[in-house]
Amino acid sequence: MQPIQVLIFDDHAEMRKMYALMLSTETDMICIGAYSNCMDAVKQVDKHKPDVILMDIEMPGKSGIDAVKEIKTAYPDMKIIMQTIFSDDDKIFNSICNGASGYILKNSPLSDFTNAIRQVCNGGAPMSPGIALRVIERFRKEVKPVNLPETQFNLTDKELEILNLLVSGLSYKLIADKINKSYHTVDSHIRKIYEKLHVRSATEAVRKAIDHRIL
Repeated sequence: MQPIQVLIFDDHAEMRKMYALMLSTETDMICIGAYSNCMDAVKQVDKHKPDVILMDIEMPGKSGIDAVKEIKTAYPDMKIIMQTIFSDDDKIFNSICNGASGYILKNSPLSDFTNAIRQVCNGGAPMSPGIALRVIERFRKEVKPVNLPETQFNLTDKELEILNLLVSGLSYKLIADKINKSYHTVDSHIRKIYEKLHVRSATEAVRKAIDHRIL
């Protein structure tokens, strides 16, 4: 099986080296390129054809937020994980609106980065727990709920339990620990939840759960 090919954009040389080293220790992923800015991001994506991009949000010349928009215009299905030392609400939402697939803080454990890469390749939308809570609170403030019966989605009790934990900002691993099931079992349930809610990411699932008062 071909390893997940990861392209890195980060203006800090030490961070680029750290990410490349981190990826080199994994058997299922590999760093195929690392750049200090995203001025020519689309050309570099076209050159390397990555599966996943790790994109710093603050870079000289052009921000990661702007680069995401350009990349997603050229490659709508590209998986992009934003990473930064800041958990600024506006930057989070601008990144998501421009097409980011996930958002992780730079001070997260290295295992969170590799898990996020795997998760986004499996259709998930990884977010550091603190960021997930900010997203949920923002949705709750901005989304006008509509009264539609939850039965229309035909979610099982277990799926409702897992969706509730997802809305609470828990990662797949924490959900698995909470319900005493394997990571793969949780992943399977969440895929079914996405299918029933007609969404493609955790962010969309959370928004729909709040919008439709499913929980």
